[in-house]
Amino acid sequence: MSFELETATNRESLRRVAIDPVSRVEGHGKVTLLLDNAGHVKEARLHIVEFRGFEKFIQGRPYWEVPVMVQRLCGICPVSHHLAASKALDPVVGATQITPTAEKIRRLMHYGQILQSHALHFFHLSSPDLLFGFESPVHQRNIVGVAAAYPHVAKEGVLLRKFGQEIIRVTAGKRVHGTGAIPGGVNKSLSADDRDLLRKDADQVVSWSRDAVRLARRLHEANGPLYDEFGLFRSHLFSLVRADGAMDLYDGHLRLRDARGQIVRDNMPCADYEQHIVEEVKSWSYMKFPFIRDLGPAKGWYKVGPLARVQNCDFIPSPLAEAERQDFIVRGEGEPIHAPLAYHWARMIEMLHAAEVIRDLLDDPDLLSDDRLASGPKGREGVGIIEAPRGTLIHHYRVGEDDLVSYCNLIVSTTHNNQAMNEAVRQVARRYLDGRQLTEGLLNHIEVAIRAFDPCLSCATHALGKMPLAVELVDEDGRLVDKAVSGG
Repeated sequence: MSFELETATNRESLRRVAIDPVSRVEGHGKVTLLLDNAGHVKEARLHIVEFRGFEKFIQGRPYWEVPVMVQRLCGICPVSHHLAASKALDPVVGATQITPTAEKIRRLMHYGQILQSHALHFFHLSSPDLLFGFESPVHQRNIVGVAAAYPHVAKEGVLLRKFGQEIIRVTAGKRVHGTGAIPGGVNKSLSADDRDLLRKDADQVVSWSRDAVRLARRLHEANGPLYDEFGLFRSHLFSLVRADGAMDLYDGHLRLRDARGQIVRDNMPCADYEQHIVEEVKSWSYMKFPFIRDLGPAKGWYKVGPLARVQNCDFIPSPLAEAERQDFIVRGEGEPIHAPLAYHWARMIEMLHAAEVIRDLLDDPDLLSDDRLASGPKGREGVGIIEAPRGTLIHHYRVGEDDLVSYCNLIVSTTHNNQAMNEAVRQVARRYLDGRQLTEGLLNHIEVAIRAFDPCLSCATHALGKMPLAVELVDEDGRLVDKAVSGG
């Protein structure tokens, strides 16, 4: 009997703890916990309570507007939506294969996005918890505290993100909400000056990325029992891989491994994703719960993102990152690593891979070519799937004879991880909250579990570590029993 279902018959007798809002997430979310009279956790849920209606208001718009419109889903990963939409709409203009120049510029843009997003999450949002401890003083547990105690770490984090943002600027036209990718290709090539400017720093960026991997690895190894067990649960792993099994964050086919590491689905074409993925709706969240159709909702859910990708591929096609991946795999002793905090180590391996790919791409003369667009007989439907920083991102569109979008389906990375994040919250709640008095540090454990998945965290970075989180424990009659405030 599952942790959540065992309370179905006596929910009314349980006390409710609400963590509202969960800090540092894009949009609004909350956690609710149901406790019995002895303070034991009987249910834990992560709710996404902000409605996102893009699938509907995209309908009726000209298809060429879509790659720019969908970027407004997020200010941190707009490039991911921009590229997924452009890929999905390539068939609509008949571009069954885009030009080498267009693909390489898109890849450069995408790997710049991976680099800057991973740097932002690890250094700005997660490193305070990892460097100082989950229950360290609130005034220290922020990027300002990191800069004071570890100035070289903070500096490298800032400069890594800056380099990724420059990649986006020269390929998309702007650092945020650019217009570089269009159905059929790209609307600009790189200038020689921009390429040379980026080349100048590329080797240093690779070196800093190696430093970041080593830091993440040291933290994991130094805190082995905690990091290996914190929020631990097992699930399938899902991602794109290249035709030869290599990691590919821009293109490929879909692969699914089971919790023990065996490949159970492979060579799934992106266009056929609907044959394999079902999105379950639950009344207590606006975010859906995807699962593999023939495995069912109880056994068919999965994890996406760095932890899945690093272990789902057969190898990483860049030497430094592959060497680090091999060391990571050894940690699992023959089986996949499922601990949520291992996401950070895997994320830095991917950042190193992105830095290596960028460095190599900058030597490619195709980036300067004007052969940027492809076209052919028009189509009416397309699916674009890429590996966004947070995981597999699916865009699916149908376009009518009038060139207006008639159908839109988006399955974003955080949606794929919805069940996984809920499982992590449950495990942490049972281990650290069960039967104990509420404290700010205790509450932060729950947020650390959510944060490991990088669920589009962006807005609260402006608070410089302030986490205005209030948790109230109320009995069945509505009386306040306990209260704890985090940050403020």
